[in-house]
Amino acid sequence: MDDRALVQMIRGIIGTDATDDDCAVIENGEDYLVMSTDMIHEKTDFPKGMTDYECGWMAAAVTLSDIAAMGATPLALLLATGVDRADRVEAIIRGADACCRAYDCRLMGGDLDAHAECTLVSTGLGRVSRDCLVRRRGAQPGNIVAVTGTPGQAQAGLDGYPAHWQALVTPRPGVFEGQVLGRAGATAMMDVSDGLAISLHDLAEASGVRMDVTGAVIPRPEGVSYEDATRYALFGGGDFGLLFTCPADLFPIAGVDATCIGHVSTGEGVFMDGKPLKKAGYAHSWE
Repeated sequence: MDDRALVQMIRGIIGTDATDDDCAVIENGEDYLVMSTDMIHEKTDFPKGMTDYECGWMAAAVTLSDIAAMGATPLALLLATGVDRADRVEAIIRGADACCRAYDCRLMGGDLDAHAECTLVSTGLGRVSRDCLVRRRGAQPGNIVAVTGTPGQAQAGLDGYPAHWQALVTPRPGVFEGQVLGRAGATAMMDVSDGLAISLHDLAEASGVRMDVTGAVIPRPEGVSYEDATRYALFGGGDFGLLFTCPADLFPIAGVDATCIGHVSTGEGVFMDGKPLKKAGYAHSWE
């Protein structure tokens, strides 16, 4: 069983609205508050050679990316820090604080705990106006499908390509791009932290549509063999680009570096060059 199967079970308890998106959405007068929380572990999420500063940065980035995917402005972040050695805390906090400051957000506290394995839990709060909120379920037939940045760079870094190491250990969430896309009229959006292919499936399923993409136009990490670059771009995790849909006449969107990779139509499933695209990417699993 993987985490998506468990989400289906949880959905039966707390409902679809609470489980469909990257963030919880809370009515707040004339706007919405959005909240997200993420847990990352040393053994599964921190590659060998990553510094404690970079661990802290990543912990903040994963949650800021979720907020970005809603078209929201991040306001504050809390970090629960479980560590095996107390001397690791300062660098972790400095990294998380630096990431927050880079995106006009504030690290405002959290919790500390002694833990056998370094485990970081970040919880973020953002705000977005009612007409700029973007959810996963808004894609419409006739929309184009686009992605920001270059998917696959983090996986290339993990597999030993030094030019892409920083993309892996200090990922850059699309906070400012997400706000621009929300204001411009994006109809559906999520980040691609689990991989482009699985994110296409998630977005198509949430919206109840079919998505067709063209393999040749998907951005690929440079300096990597074409075969590996294609595999990384489709199925590699750890990138924080934004996958979104919007009316064709809105694209390109000023201020957003994005590539149109396909279109939305009626039906279901995800197809690349006319063939079904495997639903695969990063997932937590249990035996």
